[in-house]
Amino acid sequence: MADECILRFENVSMHFDGDDAPALDRVSFNLMAGETIVLFGAAGAGKTVLLKLAVGLLRPVSGRILLFGRDVTELREQEWYAMRARAGILFQEGGLFDSMTIEENVSYPMLNQKLVEIAPEEVHRRVEEVLQFVGLPQTMDKFPSELSGGMRRRVGIARATVTHPKLLMYDSPTAGLDPITANRIIALLIKERELRNTASMIVTHRFQDGHMLATFRYNPQTDKVLEASPEQREKLHTRFFVMKDGRLVFEGTEEELDKSTDPYISKFTMQRV
Repeated sequence: MADECILRFENVSMHFDGDDAPALDRVSFNLMAGETIVLFGAAGAGKTVLLKLAVGLLRPVSGRILLFGRDVTELREQEWYAMRARAGILFQEGGLFDSMTIEENVSYPMLNQKLVEIAPEEVHRRVEEVLQFVGLPQTMDKFPSELSGGMRRRVGIARATVTHPKLLMYDSPTAGLDPITANRIIALLIKERELRNTASMIVTHRFQDGHMLATFRYNPQTDKVLEASPEQREKLHTRFFVMKDGRLVFEGTEEELDKSTDPYISKFTMQRV
């Protein structure tokens, strides 16, 4: 794993007007290139707020955020364009445009992010490539309403990864999906992580999502995601975070998470399906 720090939070806090409790309370962490953070927490714990702060959709009330080595805490909106062009984010429902075809949805970041330099003749090829990557090459001319929930989520992953960003953030990518489809989504995240050495942060309620990310690897020879050996798992660089009431209350490996006796933390390891 490279030593490049992709994202850094330094004592970051966030309050919303009218709320007594902070949405985020003095959160600090580093996310390195090639590393994966799996983020658990109850509803309202601050998980989505953290993702939005990381890409400038919210501004913290205190603390400091560094993205790709640059202090972005006080960045103006127009200055965020260059930073967001280097990151991909998938919100829970995929965020697809209903009136656009799948090809138009996936090509949107390449055509509308001014600082993404991709030749016009390359756009169609890149869309074909990422839709093949997520197993949906036949959907180019379809509309989101014609696809299942799991397929729409996979299109969302294609759009998030089409510009080959160095940082990928996923907000509950498997929420509401059956276990088989959910596992397929996580397999795609593993494949993307290992082919491009991306830094990833995944918000989830499923322990199985984190377990797969920590213990499975992609085999390019077979194009399959397989269980890793103990030696290989050390190279997957997966950490687990647990948030509660805006605070980061746990940070560690899957093994350390499993051994926690804290009632709040341990309830996430009990949800194994």
